[in-house]
Amino acid sequence: MEKTISIWSSVPKFKEKETDHIILQKNQIHEGELILVNRNHPVKMLSPDLIHLPTDMLQVVSPEEPFIQLEKACTFQLTNLIDYCGGREEIAIVSGYRTREAQNKLYCKSLIENGKEFTTKYVALPGASEHQTGLAVDVGIHQLETDYIRPEFPDKGVGRKFREEATEFGFIRRYKDEKSDITGIADEPWHYRFVGHPHSVIIDQKNLCLEEYINYIKQFQYGKKHLYLELGDHLYEIYFTFAERNFTTITVPANDCNWTISGNNVDGFIVTTHYLKWGDRK
Repeated sequence: MEKTISIWSSVPKFKEKETDHIILQKNQIHEGELILVNRNHPVKMLSPDLIHLPTDMLQVVSPEEPFIQLEKACTFQLTNLIDYCGGREEIAIVSGYRTREAQNKLYCKSLIENGKEFTTKYVALPGASEHQTGLAVDVGIHQLETDYIRPEFPDKGVGRKFREEATEFGFIRRYKDEKSDITGIADEPWHYRFVGHPHSVIIDQKNLCLEEYINYIKQFQYGKKHLYLELGDHLYEIYFTFAERNFTTITVPANDCNWTISGNNVDGFIVTTHYLKWGDRK
């Protein structure tokens, strides 16, 4: 999808009298599409809003995951992405949501079969796996036999188109070779994480991993300097609020626009506001 993209920062444009206030509890920093999950920030979210994949979507049937589930919005956008790529008959879903118990079994099994070095590179510790959120998906080219841990997803044909268009549907390629020192995971061209639009676009444009992005967003604190993204006919305004000890008051626009709040699983909340460029803020 070819669109004009502009990213900049500025003081907020809306006035205090045009705002509402949302009060969130401290533990809600562990919920949302932008939560950072790694060995330093384990999964603490409650049960994700899971659904089964559509029955007409190619799925790898494996002992580890006989029925694949993903978070609802992630499932919807993954379906749209695969359809847009024309990949219904070529791209298979290999893995989605896993419980902590399933992740522990996979980790221990890999230690026995593949050794510590391999397992450390490609299998997250139990509690530190994005698969436990329902927001991560492993994809592969449909074939008779598929490696559950390292499925084949080459950078050509429908696989390349999937990679090129993933950000437009809210997905990022989570683990890249050049970021492995930061993420702690080796290059995984099959592993995609749903962070939502427009964050996927910004992460891609600035060549950040999620760890870097979570730190990057913290400079755009509410009322000081906000981050703006103009994408085609759409304008996005993004800002951050640190979590307080018990309850945190989040300021959001009161006019007719769409906004979401996500915790970062570290120390605060990210607000994303969406306007039509010639509509809400004209």
